[in-house]
Amino acid sequence: MRPFLRMFYKVTYDALMHFSEDDGWAMASHVALSILLAVFPFLIFGTALASFLGADQFAETAIHLIFDTWPEAIATPLSDQVVEVLTIQRGGLLTISVLAAAYFASNGVEALRVSLNRAYRVSESRPWYVTRLFSLGFVLAAVVALAALSLLLVAVPIALSFAEKWFPWMEDLLATISSWRLLGTVAVLVVGLLLSHLGLPAGKRRLIDVLPGVALTLLLWMLGGIGFASYLATFANYSATYAGLASIMVVLIFLYMVGVIFLIGAEFNAALLKFAGMAPRQSPGPPGPSHIKEPANSRR
Repeated sequence: MRPFLRMFYKVTYDALMHFSEDDGWAMASHVALSILLAVFPFLIFGTALASFLGADQFAETAIHLIFDTWPEAIATPLSDQVVEVLTIQRGGLLTISVLAAAYFASNGVEALRVSLNRAYRVSESRPWYVTRLFSLGFVLAAVVALAALSLLLVAVPIALSFAEKWFPWMEDLLATISSWRLLGTVAVLVVGLLLSHLGLPAGKRRLIDVLPGVALTLLLWMLGGIGFASYLATFANYSATYAGLASIMVVLIFLYMVGVIFLIGAEFNAALLKFAGMAPRQSPGPPGPSHIKEPANSRR
């Protein structure tokens, strides 16, 4: 048990020290602001594309999946504003606005990629246009996945009502299946975290290499969300300090906390890889002067 605790202490200390020394606090601010700026464009782009694909329930599904894991005091005001934005009728510039929304949504993915590169201690070797296209593809894949899930959530209740009528002996099983809607939110969150750690930063990592940090992130997010909600209900009075900007300040501070925890999870994975001797290798550069051998006939 002692070797395990000693290793856990070394990994945690290394992760926190690297996080502080490599501008982790500033990168968390970058992630928080970028995510906030990307939420509305992502939902606008997703709603337009999903409507074209026939998934009219996309907006409702996406709002639930994004905001159901947030504290209610934070999620309710913001989700109300999102619903208001998505119900606005748009005119002839729909195509241009949708493309612009997709680009701005990809900025959030780019912020995650840059931050993860720092956390995993790797340098980006891919061209900028490749990473930008990859971020746009990430946004598009997320929209398609949420659109498919929205169609599924519409079909499942119909199938369940039919099954309950004709197969009453399956009542307990069907009740369990109907509760999977909440579990689906958690599943989407887990899959999103895994894909972010595996696909966004440079280098290659295995699934087992990123699982510890993802598990730590989920645990700290749960504890942080509970603690932040209690803080808002008990101590905080942002309206007295920020007046009309209180809601946006609460969201920014919450997203900042989320960004810090997300990057600490990646730092934890990087520290584990470091102490396990499996840190991702960078492509070797040209040999320096110390690597150049002097010709034998030049020695005296």
